Amino acid sequence: MLLIRFLIIAICVLYIVRSLARIFLPMLFQNMVNKAQQQQNTHQYKQQRPNQTESKIKVDFVPPSPKNTIPDNEGDFVDYEEIKK
Repeated sequence: MLLIRFLIIAICVLYIVRSLARIFLPMLFQNMVNKAQQQQNTHQYKQQRPNQTESKIKVDFVPPSPKNTIPDNEGDFVDYEEIKK
């Protein structure tokens, strides 16, 4: 009789815990996801905001391109002889 009573109480407790988990776990995970997204958004905002020193840099010198260059469509050609046995 004691064993049956224990099994019934255990089954009822497990059923109640499972029902509460179905209700509260999605809300908990949604809350965690929202916090993670807010942290990611603030991190991206800090990266996108330029520093004042970086925005004042100017480059006035552009090095001249060399005139004796090989065009891209031509490659290195290696002479070879086919050896037949």
